[in-house]
Amino acid sequence: MTSALILIDLMPRIIAMPLAPHTGDEVLARCRELAGAFRAAGRPVVLVRVDRPNVTEQPPGSDFAHDLVQGDDVVVVKRTIGAFYGTDLDEQLRKRGVDTVVLAGLVTTMGVESTARAAADHGYEVEFVADAMSGLAADEHEFAVERIFPRFGEVRNTADHVRPGR
Repeated sequence: MTSALILIDLMPRIIAMPLAPHTGDEVLARCRELAGAFRAAGRPVVLVRVDRPNVTEQPPGSDFAHDLVQGDDVVVVKRTIGAFYGTDLDEQLRKRGVDTVVLAGLVTTMGVESTARAAADHGYEVEFVADAMSGLAADEHEFAVERIFPRFGEVRNTADHVRPGR
């Protein structure tokens, strides 16, 4: 099994939004921890951000959070809610032999969920890191994590991925 970590929309303008049950800063810190563990294990880290279509200039805070992208990380810029449509994400994962995607980032019921559904459609095994994502409202996040995500894959926490031997 080759797994890749996919971090969704960790951009200052989204991190700063009022999110629940975890703040954007809490999610970012956990995602940094996950990325460090994946990099240390030699597993791919994919960072995805969105560009708004049909605008001449992106809003302030539209790049990745400071120092998030490292060396061999894969960067994907999407123009839709999910990270697969209209991007080379599937190609990037396949050429690295990835069969399992581990998803985290913002926002739970938008970019994360849309990417998860497409990943399943593309034949990937899917894992969710529930405490490394957050929603626009706590009840939306909790519903997705408890009711929707288990239908697509395994739901875990940051600690499950950063402890040695994982």
